[in-house]
Amino acid sequence: MKRVADRGDHAVRRLAEIEASIADLSNEDLLDLADIFKAEPRSPIGDMAFVEMARRNISL
Repeated sequence: MKRVADRGDHAVRRLAEIEASIADLSNEDLLDLADIFKAEPRSPIGDMAFVEMARRNISL
């Protein structure tokens, strides 16, 4: 059980790192990322990019 819990904790930390990396991108790099992942249905990375774009009030 501890190993499963540790894997879950690691996954949560890793996801937070990915989200922080996306938030740290410059506007131009964020737009590039969103353009790469704009296909529907959107992937989780695409969703994160578009949420960050909305927060910054920028669009493709």
